[in-house]
Amino acid sequence: MNERVKLLRKKLGLTLEKFGGELGVTKVAISNIESGNRNLTEQMIKAICRTWNVNYFWLRDGSGEMFMEAPETIVDELADEYKLSEVGKALVKFYVNLDPALRDLFEAELQKTFQIKK
Repeated sequence: MNERVKLLRKKLGLTLEKFGGELGVTKVAISNIESGNRNLTEQMIKAICRTWNVNYFWLRDGSGEMFMEAPETIVDELADEYKLSEVGKALVKFYVNLDPALRDLFEAELQKTFQIKK
């Protein structure tokens, strides 16, 4: 499991500090987890899965894909509520399935292009 945390962090393009900061722990705590000096708690596993849309079973035992896809029912509910076209639905799916680091880049480009204030 510890190796998968490191693999995930690298895939997300995050430093130990940034990864730990998103979870409310220090870079030392993440380093200790990745090196096997500390084990992941159930609470930490759930926080990682929730924060980056990670497949619980992949993180826990290596089975399945690293990331979860957005459930169709949620996207369909959004599409109905906000009257989204098929293109709109595809954009929502695209966005929620991006790695968080790529989301940051995507959002920055949208802010520049459409002059959106934070």
